[in-house]
Amino acid sequence: MRIEDVDGLRIATFGAGPRMIVAVHGITASLMAWAAVGRRMPDGWSLVAMDLRGRGHSAGLPGPYGLDRHAEDVLRVAEHVGAGPDAVLTGHSMGGYVAALAGARRKFARVVLIDGGLPLPLPPGMDPDEAMTASLGPALARLRQTFPSEEAYLDFFRAHPAFAGFWSAEVEEYVRYDLTGPPGALRSRAVPEAVAADGRWVLLGAARLGEALQAVEAPLHLLRAPRGLLNQDVGMLPDALTVPWLARLPGLKDEVVPDCNHYTILFDERCVATLAERLTSG
Repeated sequence: MRIEDVDGLRIATFGAGPRMIVAVHGITASLMAWAAVGRRMPDGWSLVAMDLRGRGHSAGLPGPYGLDRHAEDVLRVAEHVGAGPDAVLTGHSMGGYVAALAGARRKFARVVLIDGGLPLPLPPGMDPDEAMTASLGPALARLRQTFPSEEAYLDFFRAHPAFAGFWSAEVEEYVRYDLTGPPGALRSRAVPEAVAADGRWVLLGAARLGEALQAVEAPLHLLRAPRGLLNQDVGMLPDALTVPWLARLPGLKDEVVPDCNHYTILFDERCVATLAERLTSG
């Protein structure tokens, strides 16, 4: 893994091949969410991941936040690393929405959305603040919480429903990378204000995201997890949400990756092998 900074954005490159994948992480995540996939790049490929502003080692970059700003950052990184029109663009969770916006602005060989990217309509009768509390309340609470030690932070994630019963060295590396602060008061690197602003953008930007998806000229591939953020039986993108978009986007290829949840799709060895193959095939 090679690390560098681009205008304050921390980026990491896995592999050394000329064919490139530009990868975007989720709303409270970091570039290390892509490490397991990046380390399994076949010969001839490299994967470039970045810490979005307000996250990881890009946490010090100022706002305004929002998915348009992230899309601009992604395209700037793509230009910096020389990712041409034969590059693949991918994003997980919120990163899928950012990838849709960036993919609508310039040519990529393919755009691969991983358990994200399809607009999430507001529930009937619910205002954005209520929806934010329902969807991001626990995450925002974690970002404002402090922990007495690294081990306490690791224990917090070991007990998370998505990781309970599933733990690996790469999950632990991902969690440790997110940790900052003085001894006895450790916390996540993610900036709560950035997460809240981006979450609100997703909830209010459904129409914009739909327009972006329809404007993407590259082939679109959606990879879905059958289980959700808390390992519940209903995934983030259930059939009821996905099927209408398959009708609106006839070129969209839809695939469910078996036996994973919203997080383990990026860490489980079998799922990672599937993702690496889909990202580099075609």
